[in-house]
Amino acid sequence: MDVFLGSNKYRFVMTQFKFKTSIKCNGCIEKVGPELNATHGIEKWEVDLTHPDRILTVEMDSDSDQSIVDSVKRVGFEIVSI
Repeated sequence: MDVFLGSNKYRFVMTQFKFKTSIKCNGCIEKVGPELNATHGIEKWEVDLTHPDRILTVEMDSDSDQSIVDSVKRVGFEIVSI
C-alpha cells in the first residue's frame, strides 16, 4: 500500500497471517467482526467456513500477529497460528 504525505511516498508492506479457529458460522463471524475491524493495522480479513479448520486469513501492516490473536480470544474463540 502506498501512502503520500505531501510529496513524499511511503510504502507499507502487508503481511498475511493464517490461523486455525473455532469460528463455525456466520453468527460467529458477526461476533468477531467488530473486534477484527477495530484492530489497528488490519487491512482485510476473511474466514473460510468451508475449511474443516475454519481458516482465518488476515492482511495487516504489521509483522506481529499478537493483536489478531488477542482480538479473537477476547470474544471467546480459539485461535492458533498456522
